[in-house]
Amino acid sequence: MQIGFIGLGKLGLPVAELFQQKGFSCTGYDITAKQSPYINIVDTIDLAITDKDIVFVAVPTPHSKGYGGQMPIADLEPEDFNYSAVKKVLTKCNELMNKKQALVIISTVLPGTVRKHFRDITANTNLIYNPYLIAMGTVQSDVLTPEMIMIGTNDGKSNEYVDRLKNLYYAVSGFKPRIELGTWEEVEAMKIFYNTFISTKLTLVNMIQDVADKLGNMNADKVANALANSNMRIMSDKYMKPGMGDGGSCHPRDNIALRWLAKELNLGYDIFHAVMTARDNQAKNMAKAILKHGTNVYFTSDYYKPNVPLTDGSYSLLVQHYVKELGGKLVNGFNNIVEVVVRVHESDKVKADNKTIIFDPWRTYPPADNVVYYGHSTDK
Repeated sequence: MQIGFIGLGKLGLPVAELFQQKGFSCTGYDITAKQSPYINIVDTIDLAITDKDIVFVAVPTPHSKGYGGQMPIADLEPEDFNYSAVKKVLTKCNELMNKKQALVIISTVLPGTVRKHFRDITANTNLIYNPYLIAMGTVQSDVLTPEMIMIGTNDGKSNEYVDRLKNLYYAVSGFKPRIELGTWEEVEAMKIFYNTFISTKLTLVNMIQDVADKLGNMNADKVANALANSNMRIMSDKYMKPGMGDGGSCHPRDNIALRWLAKELNLGYDIFHAVMTARDNQAKNMAKAILKHGTNVYFTSDYYKPNVPLTDGSYSLLVQHYVKELGGKLVNGFNNIVEVVVRVHESDKVKADNKTIIFDPWRTYPPADNVVYYGHSTDK
């Protein structure tokens, strides 16, 4: 298999060298002079593209200077990545590649980028988005033993070029890693939210450290280790299914109390305000989505969880609040005209005629013309 690499930086070069060492013929190109004892580095981009079975694009998508995080960034104006280098390379690939080749982008981008910025300029290619989960310093070992391999295509379906890419990774790693195949948007989101999940996790763990330092009589490691070994809820797949939000008599009020503690101890930040703001606005977004389908709305439950007759911290009631605030009407489903039924819990059974919209934030109700899956978008 002939492989081309465009971009021989912190990611592209070690990956290309690894593939070469695993028996694949790799040719690399970079706008700055590079040297490698393993791969053939050429001085024109054309030579890294022509006649290659797979062409990897690993050029940077930088921010403006100062956004790297080595200096304070919280108050900087948010901005998207800079895709100019990627676009320039992709335009050249589109000119030189044929339909027998696979074009694979591994540069990090935001969700929506491939379709918005790259699709039209790569119309003559078989475009795949395939970002890596690696850390600097362990790139090659991370590629050899990947946690998962994310592969995005236009329609989220496999094809001969996806199979070619998978076979490359199987041969390199020596086993069959977990493959997550999705649309470009799904894979873009997998990559970026994976990274920000880690950032959020570290920020929360480091708050334990700050509280211990301010409060006294507290070992941050002991607290963090207790949480790290809690594999039923925290270190598990529990609470990793999007749907109705957090609720109950503890979690919302605990966040409010921690906001007070952060202020009392003068920590200088308030991450729980962001969490609660997000929770409120996620409920409001859901209410807006519900009202697109009708103003007379019936919720299958007020309870905060299935089969538990408690409404403390009920996310259902929070969404209902916004439905009313935005001009909707709550109906009880009996002797009333119901335009939308909201399936509050995944276990809730719904009885509705085919004129009534069943709004399902869990996306598990049997598909039908009158069923709306919230959080499962199609082309916008």
